[in-house]
Amino acid sequence: MRTFGLIGFPLSHSFSKKFFSEKFENEQIADCSYELFAIENANEIQDLITAHPSLCGLNVTIPHKVNVISFLNEIDDAAEEIGAVNCISIDQNGNQPKLKGYNTDAYGFSESLKPLLEKHHQKALIFGDGGAAKAVKYVLDQLQIPYLVVVRNPVQNTILYSAITEEILNEYTVLINTTPLGMSPNLYSYAPIPYQFLGAQHLAYDLVYNPEETEFLKKAKNQGAKIKNGLEMLFLQAERSWYIWNI
Repeated sequence: MRTFGLIGFPLSHSFSKKFFSEKFENEQIADCSYELFAIENANEIQDLITAHPSLCGLNVTIPHKVNVISFLNEIDDAAEEIGAVNCISIDQNGNQPKLKGYNTDAYGFSESLKPLLEKHHQKALIFGDGGAAKAVKYVLDQLQIPYLVVVRNPVQNTILYSAITEEILNEYTVLINTTPLGMSPNLYSYAPIPYQFLGAQHLAYDLVYNPEETEFLKKAKNQGAKIKNGLEMLFLQAERSWYIWNI
């Protein structure tokens, strides 16, 4: 039996458990299970692995994506550059378990974004500068798409929402929301930008997937922009975890 799971705190609901439980059932993968491990501190990962010798892989969510790194033997290049891990492979065949960290958010975002990009999508605005923005920045750097980070309060190397003008929106045609704005239950919150200057040349991408169409996406779509939510990214990063655990 092979066990996989999700660590984080709290873990009231989990896309990952539903996804993998259904995957194992639909694909008739009988020797695998996926569990939720609500651990308050990242250092509890060591006791967790000792207590579950069948544990082969973990997904990592808030608040452990950064703190867990110090308990790993190795991390891949993307996770190192991003500074966050959301997938861990566990090799328990030796005397000591070997843990390697990955960031599959970057893969999921990249693979869901690339098919949408057109020649005029040369520059991007990133709304928010929290943990979710790290993977987005990494991917845009890889794709050689320059970007500006937009925030509510002044921070170095960012601009304020109030600074976004028609001229900026004409130049920066990819808009990416990495904040919780618009996420259930706060359905009517959205990035405060002048939506009247958006048009068919714009691509609006929201990492939020619940609801499927946030206010940000609705407002962009009403101006003729192309829109995308974060659901495919979520599926892609989950499948990438499965690939990593089975290398």
